[in-house]
Amino acid sequence: MIVNCVAYSDGRKLADIPREDISEYLKRPNCFVWVALKDPEPSELELMQEEFGLHELAVDDARHGHQRPKIEEYGDSLFAVVHTIELDPLDEFVLGEVDIFVGPNYILSTRRKTERGFADVRGRCEREPELLRNGSGYVLYALLDAVVDRYFPVLDQLETELESIESQIFGKSTPRSNIKSLYSLKQKLMTLKHAVDPLMEAVGRLSGGRVPALCTGLRDYFRDVLDHLQRLHGSIEGIRDMLTTAIQVNLGMINLAETEVTKKLAAWAAIIAIPTLIAGIYGMNFKNMPEYDLAYGYPLALGVMALIDFALYGWFKRIRWL
Repeated sequence: MIVNCVAYSDGRKLADIPREDISEYLKRPNCFVWVALKDPEPSELELMQEEFGLHELAVDDARHGHQRPKIEEYGDSLFAVVHTIELDPLDEFVLGEVDIFVGPNYILSTRRKTERGFADVRGRCEREPELLRNGSGYVLYALLDAVVDRYFPVLDQLETELESIESQIFGKSTPRSNIKSLYSLKQKLMTLKHAVDPLMEAVGRLSGGRVPALCTGLRDYFRDVLDHLQRLHGSIEGIRDMLTTAIQVNLGMINLAETEVTKKLAAWAAIIAIPTLIAGIYGMNFKNMPEYDLAYGYPLALGVMALIDFALYGWFKRIRWL
């Protein structure tokens, strides 16, 4: 579905144009067309391929989706893939993908499974005509910058979840439920990491070394995007280390709890063993056991059992085994 189709010239918006007029505006000097698609059908991609002369491999990647974040160069054009991460009402991740085709006189952005559009990016570009004069390369920067900036609230959500779980580790919640929450958080963190790290490598090629012609004069802007990605990467690694520590502490709490149970079982086993031992000895019924002739042998045996057990119970209490 076509969301927008707009022509720009010399940093200013000319008009919203129908798809049929795209080829006419592409012929104009210092003019480029920006088309935005949402969940495009294969037929729509084929039409855009004919209009802009898109590379077949790039179109095939966009058609199938599920690509690793990347920026590839095809002659005088670029093809970028970035992942979007949105939060649903339950703070679960909704993963999407944005594919961006960039040429000297066009930019085509397609988004899949991404509810939030880029109307704010279009508004930002139109409010900055001096920068928009750089053409489609500046729009590529603005789109990448917007996607990267949307990672920060996701990162904040992960930090909040980690702090909540950490507060429960020494609380009343069971260690095993904490382990489940920690591993769920780790999966989310790795999802964000897989979106950030490959993109950081790709954007690095636009800010240093041989910069594609489309991005000439915009190196500082792409370096700013790279800086944001590096900050995200550092924060992700920090949370990852904290998660590892939290998991180790929680596993230690589980081992400690199991040790406490083992100590209690051992203490009660020792307490029960004394009466069992005495009763077993006097249950052998040998004829020459002198204690059988004592008038108070039975209450005496019970008293010895109780005395020793009370002594053991007090000792185990003192050493905190019970």
